[in-house]
Amino acid sequence: MDPALTQEQDEIARALRDALAKQAGPDEVRAAAASAAGYDPELWRRLAEQLGLAGLSLPECHGGTGLGPVELALACQEAGRVLLPSPLLASSVLAAGAITACGSAAQREELLPPLASGARTAALVLPGTPAVALGLVPAADPGLPPGDVPAGGGRAGGIQAKPAADGLWSLYGEAEYALDGARADLLVAAAHAGGFPRSRTVLLVLDGAAPGVHRERSAGIDQTRSVGRVELRDVLARPLGDPTLDAGPALARLGRGAAVALAAEAVGAAAQTLARTVEYVQVRQQFGRAIGSFQAVKHRLADVYVAVETARSATLYAAWSATVDPDQPVPALLALAHALTAQRSAAAEAIQLHGGIAITWEHDAHLYFKRAAADELLFGPPHLLRAKAAELAGVLTGSVTAGVEEKR
Repeated sequence: MDPALTQEQDEIARALRDALAKQAGPDEVRAAAASAAGYDPELWRRLAEQLGLAGLSLPECHGGTGLGPVELALACQEAGRVLLPSPLLASSVLAAGAITACGSAAQREELLPPLASGARTAALVLPGTPAVALGLVPAADPGLPPGDVPAGGGRAGGIQAKPAADGLWSLYGEAEYALDGARADLLVAAAHAGGFPRSRTVLLVLDGAAPGVHRERSAGIDQTRSVGRVELRDVLARPLGDPTLDAGPALARLGRGAAVALAAEAVGAAAQTLARTVEYVQVRQQFGRAIGSFQAVKHRLADVYVAVETARSATLYAAWSATVDPDQPVPALLALAHALTAQRSAAAEAIQLHGGIAITWEHDAHLYFKRAAADELLFGPPHLLRAKAAELAGVLTGSVTAGVEEKR
């Protein structure tokens, strides 16, 4: 692996950083997050048209830019740096990724171009938390096979699907943690079908304003990342791809790509938090000198710097690895674990070193602290991400087996 970024990759990151610095300052981010849409549709349209952000990793034949995971990670890093409220993760990564992976050729041709241009947005409606539904952490049910992704449904909650007339399916159930679920134009719902004998996960596409769809935005910790509650009451939807096939493995693969994007966002947020804290400790005076001159403060910030740079390296390696071996999940999971740890550490130190002003609504430090807390609740926590990586890599199984053989 060559760790150096290409000139084109540098230009992508720099162009997006410059655009967001001018159009997505702290005041603009707060206003967009508090709006009814939860983001600035005009800014999202400009970023899609001028920089191709909405379709950055989508194929050119479907209106996208056709770039790879590394370029997407760099874009997500810049979005995370300013805590940009946008459909980037929910629409361009999760929903578009599900359509690309499971949709038929005709469905991809129909659904992806509007998403790539930013004209429409989509949301992936998953049962439970995204971390479990996407296979990022071990499932809560110990009876599930390794790597299985539960779709919920019935008494277990989630969404149930059954065939209806004219090739449509009927959906009934609800999802509590749908990213952008309350505002997206298009919904891609993961549902349970087949009952016990042929139990499987199917993906279905429906309009966000279809009869029987009830949506509301949740009052989450992090207002810059919109999470919605979606209720489906006998809603008719089209199956995405072949409904006789289990979409669970595809969701697990999608989770690996989402983990890289999430890790990049967390690295950007952590780096910005660290930069602002370093700037502050150089001007805050205590005992007649800047508090940044005290050795204890230097040590604390040095630890954060190491954590941020470690997470940045792990994320870029995971993005590069996804281009070489997209079926290898371990680098993505470890990158996300490192990134969430760095983000939490940077946010906690920012609160401490800024003192009392950091916990006021007027200061931006609490926004980064809330993002760190919310990301761990939705996509972590880090110790479970590492446990999942160890499980998939066979580390724990290998050590146990070795111990048994040694005793023999």
